[in-house]
Amino acid sequence: MDISKDLVAASAAPLVLAILSEGESYGYAIIKRVSELSGGELQWTDGMLYPLLHRLERNGYVVARWGKSEIGRRRKYYRLTDKGLEQLASQRRQWQVVDSTLRGIWRSAINPAPHGI
Repeated sequence: MDISKDLVAASAAPLVLAILSEGESYGYAIIKRVSELSGGELQWTDGMLYPLLHRLERNGYVVARWGKSEIGRRRKYYRLTDKGLEQLASQRRQWQVVDSTLRGIWRSAINPAPHGI
Protein backbone atom coordinates (compact mmCIF):
# COMPACT_ATOMS: atom_id res chain seq x y z
CA MET A 1 0.00 0.00 0.00
CA ASP A 2 1.23 3.49 -0.79
CA ILE A 3 0.71 5.77 2.22
CA SER A 4 0.55 9.44 1.26
CA LYS A 5 3.58 11.57 2.01
CA ASP A 6 1.37 14.03 3.90
CA LEU A 7 0.14 11.31 6.26
CA VAL A 8 3.66 9.93 6.75
CA ALA A 9 4.97 13.44 7.50
CA ALA A 10 2.14 14.19 9.94
CA SER A 11 2.69 10.98 11.87
CA ALA A 12 6.50 10.99 11.87
CA ALA A 13 7.16 13.10 14.99
CA PRO A 14 4.69 11.29 17.25
CA LEU A 15 6.01 7.93 16.02
CA VAL A 16 9.61 8.85 16.79
CA LEU A 17 8.69 10.32 20.17
CA ALA A 18 6.73 7.17 21.04
CA ILE A 19 9.60 4.91 19.96
CA LEU A 20 12.04 6.93 22.05
CA SER A 21 9.67 6.68 25.03
CA GLU A 22 10.59 2.96 24.97
CA GLY A 23 14.22 3.93 25.55
CA GLU A 24 17.30 5.42 23.94
CA SER A 25 17.83 4.49 20.30
CA TYR A 26 19.74 5.36 17.13
CA GLY A 27 18.65 6.10 13.57
CA TYR A 28 18.79 2.68 11.95
CA ALA A 29 17.05 1.06 14.93
CA ILE A 30 14.27 3.69 14.78
CA ILE A 31 13.77 3.00 11.07
CA LYS A 32 13.59 -0.76 11.77
CA ARG A 33 11.12 -0.21 14.63
CA VAL A 34 8.80 1.89 12.43
CA SER A 35 8.82 -0.87 9.82
CA GLU A 36 8.17 -3.50 12.49
CA LEU A 37 5.32 -1.55 14.10
CA SER A 38 3.65 -0.95 10.73
CA GLY A 39 3.97 -4.53 9.55
CA GLY A 40 6.33 -3.31 6.83
CA GLU A 41 3.85 -0.76 5.47
CA LEU A 42 6.00 2.24 6.45
CA GLN A 43 9.48 2.23 4.96
CA TRP A 44 11.40 5.27 6.18
CA THR A 45 14.72 6.46 4.82
CA ASP A 46 17.68 8.19 6.46
CA GLY A 47 16.81 11.29 4.46
CA MET A 48 13.42 11.45 6.13
CA LEU A 49 14.43 10.48 9.67
CA TYR A 50 17.54 12.54 10.35
CA PRO A 51 16.07 15.98 9.55
CA LEU A 52 13.18 15.07 11.88
CA LEU A 53 15.56 13.98 14.66
CA HIS A 54 17.51 17.23 14.27
CA ARG A 55 14.29 19.27 14.46
CA LEU A 56 13.17 17.35 17.57
CA GLU A 57 16.59 18.03 19.07
CA ARG A 58 16.41 21.78 18.24
CA ASN A 59 12.96 21.91 19.88
CA GLY A 60 14.34 20.30 23.03
CA TYR A 61 12.24 17.12 22.71
CA VAL A 62 15.25 14.81 22.35
CA VAL A 63 18.92 14.93 23.24
CA ALA A 64 21.67 13.14 21.37
CA ARG A 65 24.98 11.69 22.39
CA TRP A 66 27.72 9.90 20.54
CA GLY A 67 28.42 6.34 21.61
CA LYS A 68 29.82 3.11 20.27
CA SER A 69 27.90 0.21 18.79
CA GLU A 70 28.51 -3.40 19.77
CA ILE A 71 31.10 -3.63 16.97
CA GLY A 72 32.84 -0.41 18.03
CA ARG A 73 31.40 1.88 15.39
CA ARG A 74 30.40 5.42 16.43
CA ARG A 75 26.68 5.97 16.58
CA LYS A 76 24.48 8.88 17.60
CA TYR A 77 21.97 7.82 20.25
CA TYR A 78 18.79 9.80 20.92
CA ARG A 79 16.66 9.90 24.03
CA LEU A 80 13.50 11.70 25.04
CA THR A 81 13.63 14.71 27.37
CA ASP A 82 10.95 15.73 29.87
CA LYS A 83 9.79 18.30 27.32
CA GLY A 84 9.66 15.48 24.74
CA LEU A 85 7.47 13.39 27.08
CA GLU A 86 5.08 16.35 27.41
CA GLN A 87 5.04 16.75 23.63
CA LEU A 88 4.35 13.03 23.20
CA ALA A 89 1.38 13.27 25.59
CA SER A 90 0.04 16.26 23.63
CA GLN A 91 0.53 14.47 20.30
CA ARG A 92 -1.18 11.36 21.68
CA ARG A 93 -4.26 13.36 22.70
CA GLN A 94 -4.41 15.05 19.30
CA TRP A 95 -4.10 11.77 17.40
CA GLN A 96 -6.75 10.16 19.61
CA VAL A 97 -9.19 12.92 18.61
CA VAL A 98 -8.36 12.46 14.92
CA ASP A 99 -8.62 8.66 15.21
CA SER A 100 -11.94 8.84 17.05
CA THR A 101 -13.35 11.30 14.54
CA LEU A 102 -12.31 9.20 11.55
CA ARG A 103 -13.68 6.01 13.11
CA GLY A 104 -16.99 7.76 13.75
CA ILE A 105 -17.38 9.08 10.23
CA TRP A 106 -16.26 5.82 8.67
CA ARG A 107 -18.82 3.90 10.74
CA SER A 108 -21.60 6.17 9.57
CA ALA A 109 -20.33 6.04 5.99
CA ILE A 110 -20.45 2.23 6.09
CA ASN A 111 -23.89 2.18 7.78
CA PRO A 112 -25.56 5.36 6.55
CA ALA A 113 -28.81 6.42 8.17
CA PRO A 114 -31.86 6.14 5.90
CA HIS A 115 -32.72 9.40 4.16
CA GLY A 116 -35.66 11.35 5.56
CA ILE A 117 -34.93 10.58 9.20
